[in-house]
Parts: sequence; C-alpha cells; structure tokens
Amino acid sequence: MARSGAHVIVVGNEKGGSGKSTTAFHLAIYLLHAGHRVASIDVDSRQQTFTHYVRNRRAHSQERGVDLPSPKHFHLPSAWGDSRRENDQAEFDVFRRAIGEVENTADFVIIDTPGFDTNLTRLAHSLADTLVTPVNDSLIDLNVLARMDAETGLPIETSHYARLVQRARSERLAVTNESVDWVLVRNRISMLGSRNARQVHATLDGIATRFGCRVADGIAERVIFRSLFSSGLTVFDPLDDEAGGEGSSVSHVAARQEYRNLVASLNLPIILSPAQAVAEPMLLSA
Repeated sequence: MARSGAHVIVVGNEKGGSGKSTTAFHLAIYLLHAGHRVASIDVDSRQQTFTHYVRNRRAHSQERGVDLPSPKHFHLPSAWGDSRRENDQAEFDVFRRAIGEVENTADFVIIDTPGFDTNLTRLAHSLADTLVTPVNDSLIDLNVLARMDAETGLPIETSHYARLVQRARSERLAVTNESVDWVLVRNRISMLGSRNARQVHATLDGIATRFGCRVADGIAERVIFRSLFSSGLTVFDPLDDEAGGEGSSVSHVAARQEYRNLVASLNLPIILSPAQAVAEPMLLSA
C-alpha cells in the first residue's frame, strides 16, 4: 500500500482493557487543539469504542452549542463473506480508500485497533510511523508481549502480538528503509509506589531492550476518564459539571500534564507556527 503523506500513529495491543481507545482519542484531540489536521480510523468492528467517543463528542457539542474540534473519522467494518481471500481484499480496498481520502489533507492519522488479531489490524500496523502500545501496570498484562521467566523476570518467548509487530517493522524497513518507532506506554499506573510496580517497570525495560522499542510513562488510574466518555470530552477540553466540574479539577490538570508528557515522549513531527508555539503552553498549563 502506498505511504500516506500524513504521520500515521497506530495504537495497538492484543490485550483488551489496556486503554487503547482512550489513549488514541486523547492524542487526536491534543493534536487538534494544537492546530493540526487530524483524521482517525477505527478498525475495531466489535467494540467501536473510538467511534463511540467521536459520536458522543459530536452529540455533546450540538446539544450544548459549543465548538469542540473533532477528527475526520472513519469506522471500517470487518468483511464477513465466506471467502477469506475475498474478505481480505475487500478490507484492503476500504482501508486504502480511507487513507486515500486523508493522505493529502491530514497532518496525522490515528488508528485505533482491536484487542485481537485481524486483517485490518495487520494493515494498520503495516502503515505505522509511530506505534503506541499501552500496557497496564501488571505483570499479567506483560504476557501480551512476551512470556517471562518466573525467576529472572526476563522475556524468554515472544508473544503473538510482538511477532505481528516485528513482521510489520521488518516489512516497513524493507519497503521504505525506515523503521516503526514502537513505544510501550505504562498505563493505569498506581499512584502508590510498590514492589510490583517497580518489577513491572524493570521487566518492561527488559522487553523493550529485546524488541528494540522504547518505554514511556503513561497515565495514572483516574476516575475522571470514566466520566469523560459519555460526553466525548478529554482532559484538553473545558469540563462542565456533568463531566466532572470543579470537583475533579486537580485530577483534570494532573491527567492533562501526563498526556502532555506522553506526547512529548513520542517525538512526533509537530511543527508549530509562532502563534501556536505561544498558545500551546497556555493550553496545557491552563
């Protein structure tokens, strides 16, 4: 498939409940608030969480009469015919059309993937410039990347998802001579330090060394995210009483700073105009 001129960010992990959609949506809204043109693609035909985020946001904007930036969004359903070959071709065609619609008009394309392996998942990973893999701060959740040695805590067997990523990176390197920047993001981090948290961090560092990727601190476990979903809001938006209001302002500001740090660690090709360069710190520190 031809490369898009936009920078493609894929959020992927075959473990459900790792925060992929929340992370993807917040990245999209962050980039929109920073003045970039953003398109989003949801290839999760079952949950469609990202798509529900966008719908909730548009409904909230219309009901409240407020102007909320939203990405140009596509939901790509899986094909369900009798022929796997024909299904794969149909999905390839619809994926290519979606990319073709935005390749010359978007600065960033953000793709949210399901917690299981599909043809659309593999297509998305093959286009990634930046691959973000949220991983819950739990040793159990690290099994999606590798089977660990119980004694040493070191990875001893590559998981299915990690092999999928390795294939996508190898294919990308062969075609474009460029590698996928793979970033493992610690998610739902406990705000209380513990021996388990330290062990998870050390183990994740070992996995990153083995797979040639990076580790970034992500987002702490916060109640605020559950209240934001129904209105399609993010921590970069002004919150009304229904979305948390003043009672969650401390959590709001802290979560926004965490996402700011996460975006910085992704090393995205963000080029701000002089006006945006001034407005950006104001947005993030407000």
